[in-house]
Amino acid sequence: MKIFGERLKELRLEKGYTQNQIAKIINVSGNTIYAWENDKQEPSMHTLLKLSEMFNVSLDYLFGKSDF
Repeated sequence: MKIFGERLKELRLEKGYTQNQIAKIINVSGNTIYAWENDKQEPSMHTLLKLSEMFNVSLDYLFGKSDF
């Protein structure tokens, strides 16, 4: 899921969030966000849904299957 980490970081920076701010919003640690952005871990489906809702993007976008 290498594209996921890139997309997550891109969305986070576009919105002006820090890793710790995102972590607090979705109730995970800042280290977890770091691990996702660097493709060291993968989030659960429940968390992916939270992120897609938070950034108003589709799961396909997060996975790199669409460009919007």
